Amino acid sequence: MPGTSTTVWAAAFGNVMVAVTKGGAAFFTGSSAMLAEAIHSAVDTANEVVLLYGMRRARRTPDAAHPFGYGRELYFWSFIVALLLFGLGGVAAVIEGINRIREPHPIDRPEVVYIVLALSALFEGSSWLIARKGFLPSVGKGGYLAAIRASKDPPQFIVLLEDTAALVGIAIAFAGTWASVHWNDPRIDGVASIAIGLLLGAVAAVILRKSKELLIGERADLNLQQQVFAIARQTAGVVAPNGMLSTQLSPDQALVALSVQFEDKLTTPEIERIVVNMEQRIREAHPEVFVLFVKPQTPEAFAAARTRIFHVDRRLD
Repeated sequence: MPGTSTTVWAAAFGNVMVAVTKGGAAFFTGSSAMLAEAIHSAVDTANEVVLLYGMRRARRTPDAAHPFGYGRELYFWSFIVALLLFGLGGVAAVIEGINRIREPHPIDRPEVVYIVLALSALFEGSSWLIARKGFLPSVGKGGYLAAIRASKDPPQFIVLLEDTAALVGIAIAFAGTWASVHWNDPRIDGVASIAIGLLLGAVAAVILRKSKELLIGERADLNLQQQVFAIARQTAGVVAPNGMLSTQLSPDQALVALSVQFEDKLTTPEIERIVVNMEQRIREAHPEVFVLFVKPQTPEAFAAARTRIFHVDRRLD
């Protein structure tokens, strides 16, 4: 995940600069929206640190206790990032906005806020461009939301979502500050802070949902299934692949269980040699297949097994 690491490091550097700048501006001007943005950037910085830690932990090699490796630890820390974004970022911004509405006081030196927001937009925009460049190859005809739903690499889309939210938050903070000063109503600044908090909550919800799906065992990419089937069909001695069960272990590792019907005339040693050859060809074509199981089965046996796996016992409802 070299490209992803670069994206996260770039975002972390940018957020440190922005958080310090916004924090200083909030202190000198008393802007509630600016304080919400400073909290937002500080939380984003913490999130990047958590992601980098998770990426490092996920790279550990398999051992006796974890024979399939530690890849899913990245999905766990991505889930924590979403909780931090919601709890420390969203909730804190909403509380600050409510307090400002209850106890309004004017913004001092609004020109400082505008300068800081302009600098923040420059930093965040640079980070956003790097994140977008890294994520763009994953974007197909379905657009960005479809690409996020299909993604197996949380740091990539998390940084892009965070940077997008940061740019939108900067626009909200600018609008709130301008309106608060123009109409001499400090409560508008509080409303802007609440809006920023709700924005962070919405982004956190998207990350939470996707991270949960990956953490509990989301299937591998459907294109991988089609390509594995194609290799199996082209293997001598194979009648047809019956089906495949898969789960994503990490952004670049998948577990695949393949059910195959072999010709009846084959002996056990011959089937073993065919399986070894098939596994080698699949792994050469798709290095992301980290664990591969090939099970000789008839279509009827596979169908019965699949029914048992996906059967829902209504008595548990």
